[in-house]
Amino acid sequence: MSTDSFSPSSDPIAAVHRAYQASLDMATTKGSMRSRAIQVMAQTLKRQQDEILEANTLDLEASREMAVPDLILEWLKLTPERIHTTIQILQRLSELPDPLGRVMTAMHQVDQCQTYSQLTPLGVIGLIYEAFPELAAIAAGLCLKTGNSLILKGGSEASNSNLVIGQTIYAAVEEAGLPQDCLQMLHSDQGASVRDLIVQDQYLNLIIPYGRPSLVQQIVRQATAPVLKTSMGNCYLYWSPSGSLEAARWMILDSHQSEPDPVNAIEKVLIHRNQNPSALTMLWNSLREKGFEVRGDAELAAEFPELKLAEESDWRKAYLAKIVAFKVVNSLEAAIAWINFNSSGHADCLVTESYQESRQFALSVNSASTFINASPRFYRNPQRGNSIFLGMSSQKGHRRGLISMETLTTMKHIIQGTGQF
Repeated sequence: MSTDSFSPSSDPIAAVHRAYQASLDMATTKGSMRSRAIQVMAQTLKRQQDEILEANTLDLEASREMAVPDLILEWLKLTPERIHTTIQILQRLSELPDPLGRVMTAMHQVDQCQTYSQLTPLGVIGLIYEAFPELAAIAAGLCLKTGNSLILKGGSEASNSNLVIGQTIYAAVEEAGLPQDCLQMLHSDQGASVRDLIVQDQYLNLIIPYGRPSLVQQIVRQATAPVLKTSMGNCYLYWSPSGSLEAARWMILDSHQSEPDPVNAIEKVLIHRNQNPSALTMLWNSLREKGFEVRGDAELAAEFPELKLAEESDWRKAYLAKIVAFKVVNSLEAAIAWINFNSSGHADCLVTESYQESRQFALSVNSASTFINASPRFYRNPQRGNSIFLGMSSQKGHRRGLISMETLTTMKHIIQGTGQF
């Protein structure tokens, strides 16, 4: 693949203008063309796997020399398995029904008119992401499927990987006959380009920042265009006295298993004051055997000296590591209040054998999703259902929860009359 066919832009304003013009054409493209582009993207990724891995090796070597944190290195690292997973996601996306043009009954009706609602593209989506080079291909697949233009702004730590994957996406768009400007990529080493991009609210319909909380908060503070905050980590579990040890253990461990970003990892556990101490010790030992660090609040750390004391600031921040902190509460109501104040608000959990507790928790916890006696583990390509997910959002006001094709669409109301007065 020639690098002459595609290169990142150094002008975010020109890039967003091109993407906007292309989005007008994308909205009227046939679903078969968009699906074809995603199929070609999957095939090209497969052919270019060795080149992608070579570029990724260069990024990893440079990042290690620059003492990039281990967390970012893990997010940055590509493997044949991760590329294969991305290819599978794209192949499945290409086979899903076209989400556009879906007609629904309108909530309001106009006399002597046919009134209905229809899903349409948002327009121009901006993805600003740290590491995660494969995320560009998944986001491109979702945007092509939904008829949107996409602007990619990756981090400098993945510049080589991002370029090769960007070329792959562009080749698929070109081969399928879609508007070529529907894909734009900004240079990864220009911090100013982010600030210039996120204030283009006249042309940019949605910004999705993906990475550490510091990146997400920076974009939220500076942007004038709409932002869909992604969430990662700092999910809570309340372990009721009636809940089983095995269920609590399994939910914690399984929540950390999704790769490369355990989005819904349980990092905080609230326990009732009457919880069995021997059960607690068994759970902590089991977690340590799996490589976890276990922390406790002041009360637990005083009673169990082997626990590291959790700082007061820990309860509201994501560790994004194999660390779990435990805290004592007096009741389910106290647990719910604590979660609502401190959780990241995208996935919180309960272990209980009480139906009443499960209903109270589900209705009272102010989170995008609640899991009761079920692992909150995040899947981009779940085995059941017809959706592919980019991430999770706790944000109210747009589409809360799982970020899917529907998140990248909007509703248009159409009123068809006969000209009668």
